[in-house]
Amino acid sequence: MHPVIEAVTRTIQLRSEESRKAYLLRMQRTREELPPRRKLSCGNLAHGFAACGEPDKQRIRLMQSANLGIVTAYNDMLSAHQPLETYPGYIKQVAREVGSSAQVAGGVPAMCDGVTQGQAGMELSLFSRDLIAMSTAVSLSHNLFDGVLCLGVCDKIVPGMLIGALQFGHLPAGFIPAGPMPSGIPNKEKALVRQRYTQGLATREELLAAESASYHSPGTCTFYGTANSNQVLMEMLGVQLPGASFINPENPLRQALTRETVLRVIAAADPTTAPLPLSAMVTAQSVVNALVALLATGGSTNHTLHMVAMAKAAGILLTWQDFDALSRVTPLLARVYPNGEADVNAFQQAGGMAFLVRELRGAGLLNEDVVTLMGPGLDPMEHAPQLAVDGRLQWVRHTSASMLPDVLAPISAPFDSGSGLHVIHGNLGEGIIKTSAVKAAHRRVTAPCVIFNDQDAMVAALDRGELERDFVAVVRFQGPKANGMPELHQLTPHLGVLQDKGFKVALVTDGRMSGASGKVPAAIHMSPEALDGGALARLRDGDMVALDAEAGTLEVLVDAEEFAARSLAVPALSAEDTMLHSTLGRNLFECFRYATSSAKSGASVF
Repeated sequence: MHPVIEAVTRTIQLRSEESRKAYLLRMQRTREELPPRRKLSCGNLAHGFAACGEPDKQRIRLMQSANLGIVTAYNDMLSAHQPLETYPGYIKQVAREVGSSAQVAGGVPAMCDGVTQGQAGMELSLFSRDLIAMSTAVSLSHNLFDGVLCLGVCDKIVPGMLIGALQFGHLPAGFIPAGPMPSGIPNKEKALVRQRYTQGLATREELLAAESASYHSPGTCTFYGTANSNQVLMEMLGVQLPGASFINPENPLRQALTRETVLRVIAAADPTTAPLPLSAMVTAQSVVNALVALLATGGSTNHTLHMVAMAKAAGILLTWQDFDALSRVTPLLARVYPNGEADVNAFQQAGGMAFLVRELRGAGLLNEDVVTLMGPGLDPMEHAPQLAVDGRLQWVRHTSASMLPDVLAPISAPFDSGSGLHVIHGNLGEGIIKTSAVKAAHRRVTAPCVIFNDQDAMVAALDRGELERDFVAVVRFQGPKANGMPELHQLTPHLGVLQDKGFKVALVTDGRMSGASGKVPAAIHMSPEALDGGALARLRDGDMVALDAEAGTLEVLVDAEEFAARSLAVPALSAEDTMLHSTLGRNLFECFRYATSSAKSGASVF
């Protein structure tokens, strides 16, 4: 094993020794003291299976076979989740075929960041993750279930489901996605239309036509943002079958993989063999493997929040320094938009996860001491699923070269020696920067800062032509305590236009940029956030700010004593900041803003 991978894994284990021990003990006691169904009264059971058909009632009553709890994120507004409508019926059919049963335990909310991007609803987005975790726990709290199946795909949904499911880590669990939609217009073409629109060179009708040609059918969006990063993580954690992530919804292989997941979870719940609980799959070793795969593919910066929160739910304490250390030895093997022009369908065509695991494993960059739904070790993850001529699911070892080496590269010829995701620090605090899509010439910017307290004010200034110069944009009061930490990547096309004109530009914020972090250097997730006394609140327009993404430093070039003596800015109240202003439900999440941790701690209320 690579010495850094080994050292980081060991550091996490030592740091987490007490919390992990407490988590595993809690799972053991739950299993012993509250075994599924065994402690339920006759009235409890009767309520639990009242709506079932007689065969299912009998199976649940006898307690001699597994009863699976399905937690679903289905809605038909979200393209990634629309295909899930028919999954529960099929899962029940498969379970019955082997003498088991399944019930929809509950649903979780599933909002779309694409719909809420730049809108008021985005202020609910990050906190929806913790609400989804709670909803998952409520769904499973009836204690009727021997195993868990989570149906979800997108940004906050999968992390929330895993956090919730880990509270039931004494049970086996499997995650079932719906797969990406077929490819639409090329991502480069879409990005160019967006930039032309910000310059007034394309109409709203042209922009909508381009967006509609990109996001055009059921299935996950095909760029490599948080939703598709989720899929890579779930496979590497072992809770999703190898190769299950990027099979299109209408492909017959999709249903075969769903069937296999059901059977694997039923087998993992069998008390006559060695049961495989979720807590045994999500370990320090599998978490490190997931991080390495995320980094090697240029995955979403949102996971510097989500992975910290997910790992903590299993008693595993991650830090941003773990990401940074792993990033420096993990080569970049994928070029998928926004880190390239291809989409995840091209990634799959190039060789997908089986190729990726083979390359990382061959370089000693993965922990071998893990267990997945497929069994112990990583060997099954080098196999890709296929349908045999008779329709049976089979697993074929990936032995060929990349079919698209400009999309998925071998370890011997990576796109970069490091992944490009780093901690950034200095007298303005600590944050995250992702440089995998930033050209080397743009990774160092020293310029006067221009301060905004919300993204709309910055867009207005850009539209007025006031920023045709070198500058560092500081968008503050965007952290979790301030307004729920909305994504700000609607700023990317505007800043990209200025960069293309030859100006030196960068973004610094205590908000998020998400999986769409692109070609403009952006120091994000700055902690402490401005509302919590962070240094961003001491900045003034015109202060010289130096961002060096290569060195991982962010400094304001002001005398230290003078800077420390400055008063902290506060967000200006607008005419809308009254008890009567429109909320779109944001007021219900006020308690989350009070309770949340910092970005570096996962921005979580737990």
